[in-house]
Amino acid sequence: MSLHTNDFNFDLPYERVAQQSVEPRDQSKLMVVHKKSKKIEHKKFTDIVDFFNDGDTIVWNNSKVFKARQTGRLLSKNNDDLWEHKRDIELFLVRPMKNFGVWKVLAKPSKHVENGMRIEVAEDFACDVMLKEKFGTILVQFDDDAEEVMKKANKYGAIPIPPYVKDEPHQLSMYQTVYADKEGSVAAPTAGFHFTDSVISKLKQKGVNFAEITLHVGLGTFLPVKSETIDEHIMHSEWVKISQETVDIIQETKDNNGRVIAVGTTSTRTLEGVAQMVAKEPLAKGKVPLHPYEGDVDIFIKPGFDFKVVDVMVTNFHLPMSTLLMLVSAFVGDREFLLDCYRIAVEEEYRFYSFGDAMIVLN
Repeated sequence: MSLHTNDFNFDLPYERVAQQSVEPRDQSKLMVVHKKSKKIEHKKFTDIVDFFNDGDTIVWNNSKVFKARQTGRLLSKNNDDLWEHKRDIELFLVRPMKNFGVWKVLAKPSKHVENGMRIEVAEDFACDVMLKEKFGTILVQFDDDAEEVMKKANKYGAIPIPPYVKDEPHQLSMYQTVYADKEGSVAAPTAGFHFTDSVISKLKQKGVNFAEITLHVGLGTFLPVKSETIDEHIMHSEWVKISQETVDIIQETKDNNGRVIAVGTTSTRTLEGVAQMVAKEPLAKGKVPLHPYEGDVDIFIKPGFDFKVVDVMVTNFHLPMSTLLMLVSAFVGDREFLLDCYRIAVEEEYRFYSFGDAMIVLN
């Protein structure tokens, strides 16, 4: 029997929604969840070092946010075959496609957008509307490659903060992890916000390894679930990359009885999404179901999922009825217990969502 989307709802006072990160970021609260014993501890994020051992490996998403939100003008051809300004419009760049200059975007309001129109952000930054797709996305054509489009987006655009954050951060660095490196995300992998150079240094001193994956955050991560049951929800694909180096580090970790700690739902989806593909292949005994991969992943992790790589998860407190909350519920293995953790987080005045506090889920 499929779970209903409303089964993942909970009450959250608006004042619990964080508007900015605490400074320094590692001073955020940390809820420690022991999923087998159902024990909960309340700590500071700096205490997370105590829960890792020599030989464990932390896997994080090195994706970097670009200024995906643009304000532009919607143009259409008049009877003289000249471009005519129809209205102002917001353009949200989601991801580049395989063909040169082609991007998947969102537009607001989209009802006025038609195939053949043009959206102009600046004299040197415009795209032509190719196709309005089924689920509200639009394919557009730029004259530049993806790198140049993101460069111009950063010049003219705004930081793509979530709608529940009222004030845009003054600098893009305020909406990045300290290890962000590969540009391409339209939203930050926010579980990593809490890691500071100080915490990373202490973890390294303890013998903890680090490995990177890349998932460029897009519609698969932040689109809401609108279906009545979660099984009806269609997950959008996102681009990911796992290197041979990361695969080797994870294999060595498992061989030596270390744990793989995923920082955030994006790291979890990347590792488990690729593992789901590889698990269909014949594997030698003890072989981790991973291999280097670069391409799309559209995995929807929900209760009942069989995790093959991730042993521990670091995450934030997520939106009600979101795919992120469903993923964490699957990892905890008990939806009611997770919702109890969320109720306790509200009572204990934890800060929620992107700029909020952290949770670590242990066995």
